[in-house]
Amino acid sequence: MALWFTMQHPTETTVKDSPPEEDSEKKRRDTIHELIEFLKSENLTFRWKAAQMLGGMHASEAVEPLIEALSDEYVDVSWIAAKSLGTIGDKRAVMPLIHCLASEEQWLRTGAATGLGRIGDKRAVNPLIKLLNDEKTKVRIATIEALASIGDERAVGPLIGLLKDGEKKVKVAAAHALVTFKGDRVIKALKECLNDTDIQEEVTQAVKQIESRDEMQKMSIPI
Repeated sequence: MALWFTMQHPTETTVKDSPPEEDSEKKRRDTIHELIEFLKSENLTFRWKAAQMLGGMHASEAVEPLIEALSDEYVDVSWIAAKSLGTIGDKRAVMPLIHCLASEEQWLRTGAATGLGRIGDKRAVNPLIKLLNDEKTKVRIATIEALASIGDERAVGPLIGLLKDGEKKVKVAAAHALVTFKGDRVIKALKECLNDTDIQEEVTQAVKQIESRDEMQKMSIPI
């Protein structure tokens, strides 16, 4: 089925349709080439769907075109391109995504944080920590999740600070993120929040998970 039909009716067919084994790689390359061309389409819907599908295909050939798409005039395209770059996981995207953290578009900041978390490059840690002060809740949450995915100890202090954030969703995300880390400092900070009814349940579970994991590690039992 023609790719243009796929772009207009994504629920009816996908690029995951199974072609004959012998020419599947060629068809994959051809599909990626067509999707890269769609990134330049005048049709907004085609552009964002192409960006999304390229990420789903883990198309490393599309890294540079997707980096260019970060500058699309419509954030519908750029924030999906940012997430797709993260899904592909190519480190060429790290610095362009870091640059996007300063965007005026909250959705692009969100997508860039998500993309950086998926790539997991530690160059993103300090820029992401700065973004924890973003005025938009969804940006802060995406940033918390990204830092948890990267797992760098530099994020522990700032994440502990967010247990006192004014937004319940942010506090919950911070509690979940801190499970990634270990040490008495994290457990102490979580226990200090046990009286916060907003996150009491999440904090209790987080402490249990950390203590259980640490105990199992001491006993050298594989998790």
